[in-house]
Amino acid sequence: MAATAIQAVYVRGHEERIDPKPHVVFRIDIQAHVRSWQMWRRYSEFTDLHTELTKSVGAPPPSPLPPKHAFAMLRSPKNEALLEERRAGLEAYLRAIISTKDSRWLDTYAFRDFLGIPIGKHAAGDLASISISDPSPQFTSSTWLDEHMDLQARVRDIRADVNRRDAFSERGDVGGAHTTNVQAKKKLAGVLTRVGVLVKGLDALVKLGGMSEGELQRRTDMAARLQDDCEKLAKMLTVSASRLTSTSSSAARNATAESDRAALLGGGGGSGGEPAVSSKPIARVFGVPPPPKETEETRPLDDHGVFQLQQTKMDQQDAQLGQLTAILQRQKQLGTAINNELAQHIELLDGLSDDMDRVGGKLTAAKKQLNRLG
Repeated sequence: MAATAIQAVYVRGHEERIDPKPHVVFRIDIQAHVRSWQMWRRYSEFTDLHTELTKSVGAPPPSPLPPKHAFAMLRSPKNEALLEERRAGLEAYLRAIISTKDSRWLDTYAFRDFLGIPIGKHAAGDLASISISDPSPQFTSSTWLDEHMDLQARVRDIRADVNRRDAFSERGDVGGAHTTNVQAKKKLAGVLTRVGVLVKGLDALVKLGGMSEGELQRRTDMAARLQDDCEKLAKMLTVSASRLTSTSSSAARNATAESDRAALLGGGGGSGGEPAVSSKPIARVFGVPPPPKETEETRPLDDHGVFQLQQTKMDQQDAQLGQLTAILQRQKQLGTAINNELAQHIELLDGLSDDMDRVGGKLTAAKKQLNRLG
């Protein structure tokens, strides 16, 4: 229940604001088991909350709101004594709802949204993780952003696991790489579930209204980027899992075939079981490419692993070519723009040259007339 998640509520101050018109807001400090946060609410919002709670439950909350008439004098000079009286009354109103044994007002959506309590999450105090078993989780505008930030942190954690797995693989520690890969896949499965819940929560916020089109588009893009990151990580983990499996099996096969490989490269057996070295140097035949050389990267791979490695290298080259193509297209556009600019300048210079010729002719005629007068 939410009563175990919220430990204390305080109304510890107020602030005067001028937008859209002068008004006073009160600062509410909420303390939970693992975190605390603040909310700013006007007295009119307290009034709306009181009305909603009374309608939803069928009875008013255990403590009344401080009277409204005492606040009317604040239209002229600000009265700190009246503000303090109102602050104390609002704090007593919220504390009465939280401390009462009757949780009807506490469990309403209106009250939890008023305090910014995450809805559809573990009420035992973990306000940073979603309850996956909740079929219809709901968010407030602020808790949706909190959940998105937490998911971004978890995605970065999975990416760090991928880097650790690659480090294990480079050192030849197949067991460590496999264990890290499995852990990363488990984390990613949980993140994917929570991302789906986050998208549904955004749809629910849209239905509730109160969100501008620009903010909705921004949050939609945030969720889409998060889904793209998860898809990329899933592909990396899937390809690496198959590569690790093929690496372990091919390593065993390569260990048993090492002697055969040495004998094959040596061209036969020598004395003492050592491969015989041919006295005739190996010359390159014209028109025949040199045999491929095995590297440390391809040595532990079988045919399937080498094929996947080749595909990865080709994808990387395609991506680099795509970037190079975009750069060249940009250079082409810049060259075209410069060419058009030069053409305009040449046209302007031609016009200036014609004007100078006309002015020169006029000056010559005027000089002749002056000579006649002289």
